[in-house]
Amino acid sequence: MDDASMVGLTGRVTGTIGPGLVGEVIVRIRGGAEHFLAYPVDPAERIESGTVVTVIEYLAPRTVYVACAYGS
Repeated sequence: MDDASMVGLTGRVTGTIGPGLVGEVIVRIRGGAEHFLAYPVDPAERIESGTVVTVIEYLAPRTVYVACAYGS
């Protein structure tokens, strides 16, 4: 998986993401779904479980920075 293929994918938060928290998202890729550690692009933002997010940055092997897919 390279940076370009991850950026822009959507996922769903499965563990709250926010200041001081390492959250988790599940992203559909490679014909399945995989879990990634997640941080908010805006370090002050809190994103609750169940929220749909977009991958903004990918750090191999299992970390993503995300933003709400449909606004706050």
